[in-house]
Amino acid sequence: MTPRSESSGSHPKKTAGEKIPEQPTAAQQKSAAKKTAVPKQAAAKKTTAAKKAAAKKTASAQSPATKAAAKKAAPAKTAAAKKATPAKTAAAKKAVAKKAAPAKATAAKSTAKKVAATKTAAKKTATGKKATATKAAAKKATTAKAAATRTTAAEPPAKRAPAKKATTRKAPAKKATPVQTVPPEMEIAVSPAVDSVDRERLLGGTHHDPHSVLGAHAVPGGVAFRAFRPYAQSVTVVAGEVRAELQDDGAGFFSGLLPLREVPEYRLLVEYEGTVLDTEDAYRFLPTLGDLDLHLIGEGRHEELWTALGAHPTIHEGVTGTRFSVWAPNARGVRVAGTFNFWDGTGHAMRSLGSSGVWELFLPDIGEGELYKFEITRHDGSKTLRADPMARRTEVPPATSSVITSSRYEWGDAEWLDRRAQTPAHEAPFSVYEVHLASWRPGLTYRQLADQLPGYVKNLGFTHVELMPVAEHPFGGSWGYQVTGFYAPTARLGTPDDFRYLVDALHRAGIGVLMDWVPAHFPRDDWALAEFDGRPLYEHEDPLRAAHPDWGTLEFDFGRREVRNFLVSNALYWCEEFHIDGLRVDAVASMLYLDYSREAGQWTPNEHGGRENLDAVAFLQEMNATVYRRVPGVVTIAEESTAWDGVTRATHHEGPSGFGGLGFGLKWNMGWMHDSLEYMSHEPVHRKYHHHEMTFSMVYAYSENYVLPISHDEVVHGKRSLVSKMPGDWWQQRAGHRAYLGFMWAHPGKQLLFMGQEFAQGAEWSEAHGPDWWLLDPGYGAEPDHRGVRDLVRDLNTVYRATPALWRLDTDPAGFEWVVGDAADDNVVAFLRLDPEGTPILAVSNFAPVTRQDYRLGVPEDVPAWHEAVNTDAARYGGSDITNPEPVKPEAQPWHGRPASIRLTLPPLSTVWLRPA
Repeated sequence: MTPRSESSGSHPKKTAGEKIPEQPTAAQQKSAAKKTAVPKQAAAKKTTAAKKAAAKKTASAQSPATKAAAKKAAPAKTAAAKKATPAKTAAAKKAVAKKAAPAKATAAKSTAKKVAATKTAAKKTATGKKATATKAAAKKATTAKAAATRTTAAEPPAKRAPAKKATTRKAPAKKATPVQTVPPEMEIAVSPAVDSVDRERLLGGTHHDPHSVLGAHAVPGGVAFRAFRPYAQSVTVVAGEVRAELQDDGAGFFSGLLPLREVPEYRLLVEYEGTVLDTEDAYRFLPTLGDLDLHLIGEGRHEELWTALGAHPTIHEGVTGTRFSVWAPNARGVRVAGTFNFWDGTGHAMRSLGSSGVWELFLPDIGEGELYKFEITRHDGSKTLRADPMARRTEVPPATSSVITSSRYEWGDAEWLDRRAQTPAHEAPFSVYEVHLASWRPGLTYRQLADQLPGYVKNLGFTHVELMPVAEHPFGGSWGYQVTGFYAPTARLGTPDDFRYLVDALHRAGIGVLMDWVPAHFPRDDWALAEFDGRPLYEHEDPLRAAHPDWGTLEFDFGRREVRNFLVSNALYWCEEFHIDGLRVDAVASMLYLDYSREAGQWTPNEHGGRENLDAVAFLQEMNATVYRRVPGVVTIAEESTAWDGVTRATHHEGPSGFGGLGFGLKWNMGWMHDSLEYMSHEPVHRKYHHHEMTFSMVYAYSENYVLPISHDEVVHGKRSLVSKMPGDWWQQRAGHRAYLGFMWAHPGKQLLFMGQEFAQGAEWSEAHGPDWWLLDPGYGAEPDHRGVRDLVRDLNTVYRATPALWRLDTDPAGFEWVVGDAADDNVVAFLRLDPEGTPILAVSNFAPVTRQDYRLGVPEDVPAWHEAVNTDAARYGGSDITNPEPVKPEAQPWHGRPASIRLTLPPLSTVWLRPA
């Protein structure tokens, strides 16, 4: 629980320096009348009549007797009291002293006469007209009671109704109660009404501290109650058995002064047309954020920012409601608008918490499911309605409101979380199935996906799924890569707890969950982050640094500590709140280089004259260091397409470039992907001229910790699906597809395959309809061809996970040895993979469409025989079934620089794995 500031939320008392009207108001007259209505002699004797008169005057501030006394007492005001001004502190204090001690012998003669006149009038009112006053007071009390308890079944008019969550209830019966004696120093009454300056600021949405004006405040003369309830007909204060209707000051303002020693606990009865609402006063509460929260936010070090900012249902000072807070340092004012006030935030102004730039408000009686936004008054006076940057739930797009929510999900994946931290990702089996949730099985919700996706992925043997961006985004065609709700899972598929259910189901099936995370940029939607509070805030203030040239979006200002905090905390949020096992960080290269996709003159060098974005480097280092420190077992993965030095090096290890490492756990090997796909796209007769494209990756294979990605990016926008990239007829395309997958699974590095490619879908992926599942329908004639490819993927994963040589030394050169890497004319590539104990597996790929009989390969002499583990040409996969069914024994003939060799039959367009028999 975050500490609370005890000073920032207290209501300041009015001082002598505050404005006191020159003419007494009606409230002042009533107060004065009350204080003079009971003679000191009657009070001293404590007669029953005096007690009743005092009780009646307390219960009804508007009684005729009080009015009469006030009218007679008004002329008794001294000239000094009339002329008192806020600027003359001494004069005001003097006037207070005169009012407080009218009986002193040293008082001015004129003052004494007026005091005496006041007492005489009061005495006359209390004795000679006692019966009349009592009868009038009773009548007035009955009238007030009836007015305060009116309720009807009529619906409130649109945009003129109050908070929907406030409880409509019958007002409690009025009871008389003795009035506490007001000490002499409080006997000068001040006007309780909101002054003109504060009224204007509250009406205009530019007040920085509405709590200092509204609510209940101890002032000279008692406690001033002020409420701002637009469209209300009346407002009544209820404090225990005391109730008083406030004066209607117009424009939705209500005020009153009660002769109380201190601010009581109270509620408000707010009467609108057709209903009376019994509710707490939002402006009587201390701030919900403490000094530590504000300090950490200001320093950019609040690692659990989502617990401080946003909308949180909570119990605050014993009252149930929702606390709202938002960072908007450039705003002139911020108000909360939502379904609970019919999207009119006029009466719900937030307060600014010092120099933090944070605005805060606790709204009683508001709970989960309500929609809301922040109404921000910009520096030029214009207003903008913005979704909450920290919203943890949103409406279903294209609607854009934020939704108040809290989680009640109970996780069942403790065993998985304990196990995942035991082995680093780069030393463990790691094969990934990339999924676009909205189109994997179109129409399924998170919970429905949880019934199908875990079983499918487990059956195919993948260790992880990677989810394309889950965070809320307005345009489905962006696939989630233009995020507006960084803290909210997309509402298209269900609630945040529904998403938790899906992650939990995958974990219980033994499947890790990676998620694409997009901290590089955000869209320009005018209801989201762009110029959030009227000026560049999340984006860089320099237009050359802000505009992303490729996607028409805005780049984050990584040099601003609050923005960096927003993103670092967001990374932790997904890992801690949703148990995500890894973050694949999108478009890292666009963050690292100031000249990314920019021509000369379109970018500004860094302080050293270079093109490196030093702010982005610092951000990525901080993000990775923080995630690895706080969340054991989580891995971060960079989609980085350049040769930046040290992407997966530790942040505290400086490299040749002078930078510390970025601190990622893994990096997508974009070079391997481009080179190998380019090779496979050539006709086999031409492949010998491009042989280096299949071997060059081993030159730099151990410079980083790599993932080999065949992702969604490679099967859209005219790039064709994986099988369609292969030349030749349908048989050759499928054979090339299978051979390529076998080569990929054997190559050093982790594997990633996009959905649909596991069964050789021929069409490009479309987010509108997803994979072509009908290809696996048994009624479809070519179904065996597609099912065979999927069976191969299952077998590749099965053997891969059972063979440490294929993953234990993925990042260590000791785990790889070439057998033959220069057989360009044969289109053959062969290499050994080794585990830490030296146990090998032999991978041989023949990318020619011809069978090669008795193909000799050099092998270690200490292996007595080799047995086929995988052959992509097997009949069950749709191949020609040319295999090596018997164990292959080495011969003593040296070959390829080795003392022994074996002779294999290499099927056309195939990859064969052999392991020691």
